[in-house]
Amino acid sequence: MYRPDAFVADDPARLAALIGASPLASLVVHAEGRLLAAHAPLLAEQGSDGRITALVGHVARANPFWQALTEGAEVLALFTGPDAYVSPSMYPSKQVHGRVVPTWNYARVEARGRASVETDPTRVRPYFERLTEALELDRPEPWTVDDAPGPYIEKLQHALVGLRIEVDDIRGALKMSQNRSADDFTGVRDELAASSSLTDRAVSALMTHNARLD
Repeated sequence: MYRPDAFVADDPARLAALIGASPLASLVVHAEGRLLAAHAPLLAEQGSDGRITALVGHVARANPFWQALTEGAEVLALFTGPDAYVSPSMYPSKQVHGRVVPTWNYARVEARGRASVETDPTRVRPYFERLTEALELDRPEPWTVDDAPGPYIEKLQHALVGLRIEVDDIRGALKMSQNRSADDFTGVRDELAASSSLTDRAVSALMTHNARLD
């Protein structure tokens, strides 16, 4: 992933927050001479030092993607945060010198690691149970796996395959107008905040949050 220095975001806490906010990963593996892709929500596991050591989730047993994951196959996981088009008209500096062009603000995390799969139905439950607990944590009335009938969950366990990726390398990119002047940054943030697009407004909020962290 190309990352100019201004947009590097490798702090473990920030990476974990980005994954937690956008856990649906695009997964890519090279198998039998071609690239295969799948999409799955993943939970980030962190070591005692805060670094992300593994990504854990599941895919449907009917999805042929997991069959390409021979033990230890390298997998690329891409997490896509909010993004927004940035028009030159958002920059106050356009009126001063005009040396501005369109661009894009975005948040991305790229992780590479070695994959393993759990195909035993009796051992699949923790893979989706822990993910569910994490995603339901902030809801007023969190749903738990135990809320569903036992026979239904048992059937589900036969329909899923656990997925674990031991992370070898992980890196983030946050392009949030932090390379612009304070006036240009404010112009972009405020116009995106006033947009009718939920994604634009999410980028504006992330710009503010990112500025506070920096």
